[in-house]
Amino acid sequence: MTGAVVWFTGLPSSGKSTLARAVQARLANAGRSVALLDSDELRDVLEAGSYGADERARFYRSLAGLAALLAGQGLVVLVAATATRRADRDRARTAVGALPGARFVEVWVATPLAACEARDPKGLYAQARRGEVSELPGIGVAFEAPEAPEVRAEGGHDAAAVAAVERALNDAHA
Repeated sequence: MTGAVVWFTGLPSSGKSTLARAVQARLANAGRSVALLDSDELRDVLEAGSYGADERARFYRSLAGLAALLAGQGLVVLVAATATRRADRDRARTAVGALPGARFVEVWVATPLAACEARDPKGLYAQARRGEVSELPGIGVAFEAPEAPEVRAEGGHDAAAVAAVERALNDAHA
């Protein structure tokens, strides 16, 4: 079986990681080999540095390269990462597309800003509103929503989106 990358994008606290974990459990239960790359967990590993535009672009290039490498080994790679710019996600799609038979699935976790702020487990939105954080997607940095994602999810607890991701992967390998 060929690999795939499923990239979960959306504002911070939109539910990307929650949804990615739900997909991971579903695919693992179905016997698929799955890896989860959560950007929060990988920032230090990949030496992401600050949250400036250049550092973000470098981090997402590294993350996309790692995901493509793992997909090339036959894994389904779930990437939970904001990736505020379409260009960063398009670069990941291109890298995966260069792999024979590999599939890229973009999942937009389309949670409204107000809901993300209400969740905010790290307090980032509160810090941004107080002027302590200047480069938070949705407040200090624009988030470029996907124009044509393969899956649109509502928050992190969207069972229909989990099933849609599984269908997208199965359709690609049928």
